[in-house]
Amino acid sequence: MYAIRKVRDKVQAIADPTTYFDPKFGAHAMKVLPGEYVATDRDVMLVTVLGSCVSACIRDPLAKVGGMNHFMLPDIENAGAANESARYGSYAMEMLINELLKRGAARSRLETKLFGGGAVLAGFTVSNVGKRNGEFVLRYLATEGLSVAAQDLYDTCPRRVHYFPLTGRVMVKRLASANDTEVLASERLYRHKLTESPNTGSVELF
Repeated sequence: MYAIRKVRDKVQAIADPTTYFDPKFGAHAMKVLPGEYVATDRDVMLVTVLGSCVSACIRDPLAKVGGMNHFMLPDIENAGAANESARYGSYAMEMLINELLKRGAARSRLETKLFGGGAVLAGFTVSNVGKRNGEFVLRYLATEGLSVAAQDLYDTCPRRVHYFPLTGRVMVKRLASANDTEVLASERLYRHKLTESPNTGSVELF
């Protein structure tokens, strides 16, 4: 099957997804960037780096399909069509789960693991966005009747997550410093994109 990747607010079916070989892990890998999600039945390692963002790693072990999302903001009430973007947790969760169901997954078998939500980057002054992201995704899963198999949320550290969707294996590295250049560059770039097209409700960006 194709891999389905959410890129720049569009869904693309990719016959040969862009991958690279990671010699350290001995695996073909795909990066999942802020505002994206990937669903696949391929034997790849999904990789992302998280600061205040949250990623849900979800799979069906029987259907052997799984995926990962990466969202920066929780659901924004009364945002209307603006919520139809994987930048928002509600949409990112819905789209990833629906894509897995289309590929033969069953809701009753979904295994979910959650990561991120760290307080690592100044700039969201109304509230702790990382904490809000974490609280949102836990609330979302509870409302949907989906259990959490594992989680590593909150704290002040950024994280690098390596997820193998076919086996459910996850390796998380807590990065030593919140000044990690990869995290800061990623979140600042994405935050800049959000300020250009904010749709942020009560979240202040500057």
